[in-house]
Amino acid sequence: MNENRERLGSRLGFIMLSAGCAIGCGNVWKFPWMTGQYGGGGFVLVYVICLLLLGLPAMTMEFAMGRASQASPVRMYQKLEKPGQKWHIHGYFALLGNIALMAFYTVVTGWMMYYFVKFLLGQSANLGFVEMITNPGVNVIYLLIAVVLGFGVLSFNLQGGLERVTKYLMTALFVLMVVLAIHSFTLSGAKEGLKFYLVPDFSKINGSVIVGAMNQAFFTLSLGIGSMAIFGSYIGKERSLLGESVNVIILDTFVAIVAGLIMFPACFTYNLEVNAGPALLFNTMATVFNNMAGGRFWGSLFFLFMVFAAFSTELAVFENILACVRELTGWSRPKGCIACGVGIFVLALTTALGYSVFHFQPFAEGTAWLDFWDFIVSTNLLPLGALIFSVFCCYKVGWGWDKFVAEANAGRGLKVKGWMKPIFQFVVPIAIIALYIIGLVQFPWK
Repeated sequence: MNENRERLGSRLGFIMLSAGCAIGCGNVWKFPWMTGQYGGGGFVLVYVICLLLLGLPAMTMEFAMGRASQASPVRMYQKLEKPGQKWHIHGYFALLGNIALMAFYTVVTGWMMYYFVKFLLGQSANLGFVEMITNPGVNVIYLLIAVVLGFGVLSFNLQGGLERVTKYLMTALFVLMVVLAIHSFTLSGAKEGLKFYLVPDFSKINGSVIVGAMNQAFFTLSLGIGSMAIFGSYIGKERSLLGESVNVIILDTFVAIVAGLIMFPACFTYNLEVNAGPALLFNTMATVFNNMAGGRFWGSLFFLFMVFAAFSTELAVFENILACVRELTGWSRPKGCIACGVGIFVLALTTALGYSVFHFQPFAEGTAWLDFWDFIVSTNLLPLGALIFSVFCCYKVGWGWDKFVAEANAGRGLKVKGWMKPIFQFVVPIAIIALYIIGLVQFPWK
């Protein structure tokens, strides 16, 4: 055990930090628009099944590898693998995945801040998603703010910076979401919106829906790129890891479901498109708030909670990148923050300027840098990373089932039982491989 490794101050801090990494734009930006595009309640049902069958085992394995190794993903495998093995190569791909995620996530965080500022100042009447993303100045300025604020918090020690800020952010987020959901229930289209959102239409469930639900489950939980492993490395052995994974997934799912409870009643009330894609949250919610009594207040509140959600994940992934870089270089926190901040900012300029200056259409017509980075992360590195974690933890060619279970079950709480072994060992990897292949076949390349 690394006695000098930083520690989280409490179990609550660990749960909130892990949930903060999982909870973010994936829940409140991406989940609602994917639900709208994939037909509503059927997608939500498949998504919850993917969380239980694939997400829960994958998160438990990531936590276990992190806690057993007491290291970041780039060093984690080297401490757990057998001599001469090459599993540690995936550690560098995990670091690449975190960097690629921040290449577009920081820009989306900037969009949230921009909308919040506009509503706060009462300048929301002419807001438009296309106008925003094609404005180079807006994108670069708010990207810079997102990066500076994120690494500014991380320049302090773990407990004084990241853990303390995340606890406040997550608590405020939960309160804001409940208030906004209650308000949405009072809208005239609430019944219709909730029916679309919560009642499955089984005729709309197909291969694309299932693949989309799996990718969204891994995306929303930040699984497959070591983001959860790093927080496992910061905790002791007082609690078993299956139970802690359940707590994190419950919080994550709560936020995703409540995000839909906020948005879909509003969409049906104002007769707005539920399948508007990435622009759903921005165009739809701005229209809603601009046409309702007290819209400036509710709009400011809504986008404030979006900023909280985005920053909770940004801070957690920044910490993962920073931990990896510091282990590779030996740099201090402040020095590592400056170097990582500059690197992330420069890379994210591709997305920030991707709709105005750096035109790049990697796939179907209308795609841009954001779609490229999302394809790298969501379609490839997340599911394949979870597959590698599964094989490493469940088979003798890697760490092995017995060592994984011993680590996962250390402490009080829910235990990994013997009857669960086929799920971890066979269901998870086979499902990932099958859905990954289907996803590539059905992907809209051109």
